[in-house]
Amino acid sequence: MEPTRTQWQVRCAFNGFCKRVLKNEAINAYNQRRQRQSREMTFSDLTPLEENQLYSLDKHYEGEETQGFQVAGKRITPNLLAKAMHTLPDEKRTAVLLYYFFNMSDMEISQLLDIPRSTVQYRRTSSFERLKRFLEVHADE
Repeated sequence: MEPTRTQWQVRCAFNGFCKRVLKNEAINAYNQRRQRQSREMTFSDLTPLEENQLYSLDKHYEGEETQGFQVAGKRITPNLLAKAMHTLPDEKRTAVLLYYFFNMSDMEISQLLDIPRSTVQYRRTSSFERLKRFLEVHADE
C-alpha cells in the first residue's frame, strides 16, 4: 500500500523536523560540555590553598589534654574512658552501653538480649566496679 502524496509530504516534513531537533540537541550538548570543561580543572592544577578547601578534618579529639574532667583528683579523658570500656567483655560492655547511652531499662535489655533481668543488673554493677578499678589505676598516666 503506497502512501498518498500528502502523507508522504507529512512524513518527510516530520522526518526533517526530527533530524533538526536531534542536530540541535547534539550541538547544545557539545556546547554545554565545552563550557563545563572550560570551568573545570584537574586536581593537579589546584593550588595548595584551593586543595585545602576540598576537605575538612574532624578536630574533636585534637588537644585531648584539655578535654575530659576531674574526678576525685584524677583526670579522666575520652581516650582513657574508651580504653576502660574496651577492657570489659562484650556482654558486659553491651549492657552498660544500652543502659546509659540508649536509656534502656534492665527489663528492656533483658528482653532484647533474651537473658534474665538479674543477669543484666549483675553485668552492669560488676562492670562499674571493673571500670572504677581501671580508671583509678590508669588516670593521670
